[in-house]
Amino acid sequence: MLTIGNQTFQSRLLLGTGKYPNFDVQKEAVAVSDAEILTFAVRRMNIFEPSQPNFLEQLDLSKYTLLPNTAGASTAEEAVRTARLAKASGLCDMIKVEIIGDPRSLLPDPVETLRATEMLLEEGFIVLPYTSDDVVLAHRLEELGAHAIMPGASPIGSGQGILNPLNLQFIIEQSKVPVIIDAGIGSPKDAAYAMELGADGVLLNTAVSGAQDPVKMAEAMKLAIEAGRLGYEAGRIEKKDYGIASSPSEGLLTP
Repeated sequence: MLTIGNQTFQSRLLLGTGKYPNFDVQKEAVAVSDAEILTFAVRRMNIFEPSQPNFLEQLDLSKYTLLPNTAGASTAEEAVRTARLAKASGLCDMIKVEIIGDPRSLLPDPVETLRATEMLLEEGFIVLPYTSDDVVLAHRLEELGAHAIMPGASPIGSGQGILNPLNLQFIIEQSKVPVIIDAGIGSPKDAAYAMELGADGVLLNTAVSGAQDPVKMAEAMKLAIEAGRLGYEAGRIEKKDYGIASSPSEGLLTP
């Protein structure tokens, strides 16, 4: 079970809801993924305007926990305002802090992320900060009281997969709160690898919504995350420099 703050989930796949070809594909992909947490950018939705298209209307919201994010913010103050807007709309008091510091790489701003996390925690939010794979920064965020740490595997939407597994492993080993790998996942292989490292979950969007068949990819990601988690719990064999026979050499029959 995945526990974030005071909530518990069976699925370890957190699914983004943007950039699908249409609402029907989006709805079907969400259904087959078995994801229980859906994330979306508050600033890209008219949540108070009933005449605007709204993916929330296409879903049975009793089945999901919504995770609004602060995408589009460049300062802590902007992120906090966005979080307050989401909370005022009655969506959820859980928020993903996303503050971009570099418009080209879309890497998060560490200073503003720390500030926003502290401010939102003081206001009683369940805070999940999106961060780089900086091990010290992840530790600082947890010290502040973040309810989960969300380090990126690689730049948002790049599909490059896990570029720095060592840092992610350090973050996972030191963290007492869930570590959810967020951003850069491109294939089921990447998702399984993240879970084999010991991650508690994976958040992805473009890898599914941008696939040639988003519905099939959503199911593939679900299965990859389940397999990766089982592999981590099972404990893989040690790597060795030379081959070792899989059958014992003792007691062989003499021809």
